[in-house]
Amino acid sequence: MQEEIEHKTVNFAISTTKLSARTLLRGMQFLLRQYDKHASQGKQSMKRLVRQNRGVSNVEIQKTGIKDFDKYAKRYHIDYAVQKDLSTTPPRYMIYFKAQDTEALSAAFKEYSASVLDKTKRPSVLAKLHDLAQNVANLPDKVRHKQEERGL
Repeated sequence: MQEEIEHKTVNFAISTTKLSARTLLRGMQFLLRQYDKHASQGKQSMKRLVRQNRGVSNVEIQKTGIKDFDKYAKRYHIDYAVQKDLSTTPPRYMIYFKAQDTEALSAAFKEYSASVLDKTKRPSVLAKLHDLAQNVANLPDKVRHKQEERGL
């Protein structure tokens, strides 16, 4: 009787271990599928972009705008990859994107270029701050000169 109970206990422990291992395996597979769905959005490697088998087009962009462009690409859900072309000096940066995203890309570029133009039109806060600092630094000299002229 004791051996039978021990045998059933061991079998129960083994079967629950198998169940939890299967459950864990299924959970990990589910998480990997979810990660692949969300990880394939936005900036990604060229290999991952080509692996989607949807055709790839490219556009040239200057290096200064790559980080700013990322914000607009996320907004329009554009999958893209950036590659540096070292064959020319200065190097060119090419943005590769899925061919089906051409309309979204043109809208993102339109919005991006509008924001770049707005940045150039805005006055520099740092320049204004330097001007004010110089005015404040010159202020005591003017006050001293006026006091010396009055004889104080």
